Amino acid sequence: MNPKRSPTIEWQVCGVCNYDCSYCIQKRSSRVGRPSGDDVERFLAFFAALPSTWEVKMTGGEPFAFGAFLERIVPGLVERTPHVVSVLTNLSASLAELDRFADCTRGRLGVVSASLHLEHVDVEAFARKAAHLRARIDPTATLVVNSVVVPGRFDLLERAKDVLAAHDLRLFPQLMKQDGGLVDYLEERPRVDALIGIRPSPRVANVSPSYRGKLCWVGVEYFVLTQKGDAWSCRTARRFGQGFLGNVLDGSFALARGPLPCTYDICPCTVPANRGMIEGVHARAEEAT
Repeated sequence: MNPKRSPTIEWQVCGVCNYDCSYCIQKRSSRVGRPSGDDVERFLAFFAALPSTWEVKMTGGEPFAFGAFLERIVPGLVERTPHVVSVLTNLSASLAELDRFADCTRGRLGVVSASLHLEHVDVEAFARKAAHLRARIDPTATLVVNSVVVPGRFDLLERAKDVLAAHDLRLFPQLMKQDGGLVDYLEERPRVDALIGIRPSPRVANVSPSYRGKLCWVGVEYFVLTQKGDAWSCRTARRFGQGFLGNVLDGSFALARGPLPCTYDICPCTVPANRGMIEGVHARAEEAT
């Protein structure tokens, strides 16, 4: 594997989520369910058998809303595999649970991507909790605060950015996705540009750009994995029913043989770009999710 690329798996450990955000790109019907105890064991066995070291970035739903996450999954990855552990969480877990996570992942943590959902939390309380967790995790690990840029709510987000800065936390804005594309911010575009900058890199904001035509290593050194064990080369491929790599629970999984030019007009998350999967795009930086 090329050292410029960081092999990464984005694993949706469960569908269940304790929030119901108006801008969530996941349908409510999909925000349910969790793997059985037997399937958790099969997942851990799969990760243990993977050659070399990967980053396993766990998402949901909300991972901490699944009891097996802290009880079995995180300890299992740390004890039975060599992989780096990362997580995307809404940070609704208790301080005791977050402390337990920090202790369990000591020496193995990559990124904590903390999603700020202003429909559900007070930003001051969120910032205090995020700062607490950052102080508890490995000094070499990264904590990033991301938040969706929702039209009509710029006053809230601009205030949140200032509150986070007061706690020495940086906001990683995400343009809002809708119907497979991006919302049109219309007259609010100047405020978008002021918030994220002009043509920001994937290190500092998620603008869901197109990498069409660029050689991409998704499916080879990166893939997304669902709670049912289905593996897809990337999020956009899954949306179009393409790039299916098989199922890791039934033994049909196989990585793609080599990179191919991207054929899509949107890359909805920055993980592939920031892990070096897209030729000509900078590899992961300290700020990236």
